[in-house]
Formats: sequence, structure tokens, C-alpha cells
Amino acid sequence: MSSNVNVMPKIGEKAPSFEASTTYGRIKFPDDFKGKWVVLFSHPADFTPVCTSEFVAFQKRIKQFEELNVQLIGLSVDQVFSHIKWDEWIREKFGIEITFPIIGDNTGRVASLFGMLHAQAEGSSTVRAVFIIDPEGIIRAILYYPQELGRNIDEILRMVKGLQTSDKYGVAIPANWPNNELIGDKVILSPVDNKNDIPERLKKHECFDWWFCYKSI
Repeated sequence: MSSNVNVMPKIGEKAPSFEASTTYGRIKFPDDFKGKWVVLFSHPADFTPVCTSEFVAFQKRIKQFEELNVQLIGLSVDQVFSHIKWDEWIREKFGIEITFPIIGDNTGRVASLFGMLHAQAEGSSTVRAVFIIDPEGIIRAILYYPQELGRNIDEILRMVKGLQTSDKYGVAIPANWPNNELIGDKVILSPVDNKNDIPERLKKHECFDWWFCYKSI
């Protein structure tokens, strides 16, 4: 991976290593999260309406993330004390405690490693980026949103479930799974290795054609 500042790492690469201060103390990534999936996400700024709505949405789904063995980690270029005060405001206003760490990246060092800095803001704010990282520290998915559009947290959950299902069963995941328009909650089989496998494949599995076969899990 390039060492240039603010160059986004790619899917399939190792996530950059870093140490940082958070609202729950110092963390060392990825060492502190071995064996876990990580959803690392950045937000433009504390005390902003869209970001507040996102943090509430993440926290309301925290048990679903935990059931998938996922650690949420937030980040912006605000300092830790700002995150803590914002946490307090959310708790006082909505009765919701933010229980996942938020990195105080006021130097932009961590954001630069992940290409999270907003180009038009000259490094003074972070975009709405999401990195889904597997237990081996490999980046499996990247989402980027503009500042004016809040994230769909249910889609992030769906992506983690889909990636875990793909890993476990060696299958592909269709659009809108588990509510796909063609095959519902079923999954797609890997392609055949050679022509000789086609007749058996068509007998053994449900197929629209030999190249589009699917099954229940």
C-alpha cells in the first residue's frame, strides 16, 4: 500500500495499524481487537445533526453488532474531550449511552491512513467513511458517504452478515439479501470449475441455468 497521506487502502489489503486515544482510553489497532470484526467509521464533526442521528442509530443496534462479533469504533478530527461532551449531551437529551469508543484524531493522523479526510475541507474534517475489517485485519468492504447524507446502519449490519455467510459457506450473496427478488434468502453457488461438472450441478441444485445456481443455508 502507498505511504502517501490520505490515500485510501483497498479492499483485500491489511488495514493500517495505529495507536490512538478514545473516549474509552488508549487503543492499539489491530492488536486490541484480534478475533473480532471491526466497523471503523468516521464522521465529519461532533455536535452536528446528521452525525448525532447516526450515533444514536449505531448505538440502538449495538446488540446486533455484538451478536455478529463486531466492535464499533468511531472517529473524527475532534478531540477526545469534545467526543465525551457530545456523548454526555446525547445521554442527557435522548437517554442513550454511547458504549463504543470514539477516536479523537485531532491531528488527522489516523484519518490520513484510511483516506478519510475531506478534500474540500483541507483536512479539517472527515468524510462519512465506513471500513468493515475482518478478524484477520483485512479490509472487506468500504463505504463512502457525502456530508449531507446519513448512513443506513441496517445496510452495514447486512454487509457484515453477508460477508460472514460468504466466508462460512463459500457462497456469494445476492442483491437485497435476505430478501432478494429472485431467490429470497437463498445464496448463490460458486462457478463450476469445468464443463464436466455442469450435469451434476443441474441435478443437485436449484438453477436458472448452469452458471446461476443457488441453495438454502
